[in-house]
Amino acid sequence: MKKTFVLFLCLCLLLCGCRALPVTTASTGTTSKTATQTDNRSEKTTTTSESTSTSSQTTESKTESTTYSSQTKTDPVQTTEKTASTSATASKTETSRPAQSGTGIYYQGTGPVVVIDPGHQLKGNSDKEPNAPGSDVMKTKVMSGTYGRFTGLTEYELNLRVALALRDELIKRGYTVVMIRETNEVDISNAERSQIANDYEADAFIRIHANGSDNASVNGCETICQSRSNPYNGDLYDESRRLSQCVLDAFCKSTGIKKRSVVESDTMTGINWCRTPVTIIEMGFMTNQTDDEFMASQSFPAIAAKGIADGIDAFFE
Repeated sequence: MKKTFVLFLCLCLLLCGCRALPVTTASTGTTSKTATQTDNRSEKTTTTSESTSTSSQTTESKTESTTYSSQTKTDPVQTTEKTASTSATASKTETSRPAQSGTGIYYQGTGPVVVIDPGHQLKGNSDKEPNAPGSDVMKTKVMSGTYGRFTGLTEYELNLRVALALRDELIKRGYTVVMIRETNEVDISNAERSQIANDYEADAFIRIHANGSDNASVNGCETICQSRSNPYNGDLYDESRRLSQCVLDAFCKSTGIKKRSVVESDTMTGINWCRTPVTIIEMGFMTNQTDDEFMASQSFPAIAAKGIADGIDAFFE
């Protein structure tokens, strides 16, 4: 009887142990499953974070790629929107004058910096500014220019047409180009235009204009630079004179327009404020029928641009 009771008790204990085992195993399994879920969520969070980071990097990469692409396609890039890839040049783009839409447009290239100024603008500004740094002589800030007596084409529009064609030509040749303006609706004085060229430390400053005269028979192209005795930038005379001669020769060769001469003048605000090699090209006389009609033709901007670009090439040889 005693043996029977002991066997019965052992059997009960054994059965109780078997019942408890699944409970413990289930509990352990639940804990393990919970931990696994937590780890999975952690890994998922990490993966999501990494994915977001990668997406951000991809976006930045696309942005840089798009910006570079826009520059190589010659789309305008404002000086205030330069990418990190051009940060080395950014210090040259900071100007003291307020930014205006459509002014100081920068195109990154691998060659010298050429600043192009399409002379005049839609509306002149009759306010006065010093003719030179520290000068007491005051001159009108900017005029709207002359116009074609036979075609009606305004000078500011002609200048812009040629400047845009020159921009494209120079970019194709690898130059870094800065446009003073790409629209007629601006208000930039002659001194401010020169200051932009100074701020960019231009290797050449090309100011595009057309001429006029009371004598309708006067025709041809001339370029203008400072004299050697200019008190403000006479030290740049040799470079400016050579730039003027190179542009004059090549322009007249390309266009067939009569070649006049290089004129030296110390009265021009846009020259006196320059700390860069500078030339003003007076492409032809809008008061002369032959010059006027040719300059207003559809083919003229490209022909003129090629000539000016050839002169710039010669200057840097």
